[in-house]
Amino acid sequence: MFKIRFVFLFLVVFTLSLAGCTGKFHFFQNEGNLSQNSSPRAEVQQQNTNNQAISSQEVIPVLVNKSNKLPEQFQPSDLIYPDIPFTFKQKSEKRQMRADAGAAIEKLFAGAKQQGVNLLGVSAYRSHATQAALFNHYVNQDGYEAARKYSAVPGTSEHETGLAIDVTGGDGKCAAEDCFGGTDEAVWLEDHAAEYGFIIRYPKGKDDITGYQYEPWHLRYVGKTIAKEIMERGITLEEYVDATVVNK
Repeated sequence: MFKIRFVFLFLVVFTLSLAGCTGKFHFFQNEGNLSQNSSPRAEVQQQNTNNQAISSQEVIPVLVNKSNKLPEQFQPSDLIYPDIPFTFKQKSEKRQMRADAGAAIEKLFAGAKQQGVNLLGVSAYRSHATQAALFNHYVNQDGYEAARKYSAVPGTSEHETGLAIDVTGGDGKCAAEDCFGGTDEAVWLEDHAAEYGFIIRYPKGKDDITGYQYEPWHLRYVGKTIAKEIMERGITLEEYVDATVVNK
């Protein structure tokens, strides 16, 4: 009798395990905004301001900001070199993006060109080491508190996710500078970026929410559905995450 009960219990547990695997496969088949490495139970969460690493960093719409830090050892596993022009010729890590974001930025650049808008990439992926060197440079130049106002502490930069890219006009002028705002390229991005799954990550008048001043050149890939909602509602990724649990 004991053996029968044990076998029965084993079959029940085994069946439930298979059901879970099947559900996980089905989830990935139908969710275009997730990395294949993501857990189906992963949520994009707004952490308490304790700078703990985000457990769902592989999820495409993951929130990374001054209060939500990536693990120091985090490195995207699916980085590619998108076929788009940059302001520089050499092959370097800052040309890279995660696969989904890279494919989307290629389509965005092509769509813009079809409408007479020429774009150039300025900077995409940055490793943790690169972000640390950049931030330390600004600290040495302007001091820690001043540097934090315009540069991200290592681990809190969206560029480290491989999902963000700074862009500028085809003439290469105003690269990551305030003068990019109001240009034909900036206006086009404001109107059309969401069609390709990107948002203007740091919109005007949202400094107190995002922690950064208006950056019309900084695009962040979140997927078409989320991008359209964020841009249409005129909100930030922070506000979207607070109102919506992703991947449920």
